[in-house]
Amino acid sequence: MTYPVERIEEEIGYVAYYFHWGLDEILDLEHPDRQRYVARIAALNARVNEGR
Repeated sequence: MTYPVERIEEEIGYVAYYFHWGLDEILDLEHPDRQRYVARIAALNARVNEGR
């Protein structure tokens, strides 16, 4: 199964923006690990936004 390039780019940008990690660090992650980080960032953002 091929994962859409656009989705990978979105995940990379999301993790890079919030964690300030470099491209190589993010690409070294296995896909499920990268998805977990994306989910954790989203959860943190949701909690912050709930506190507003």
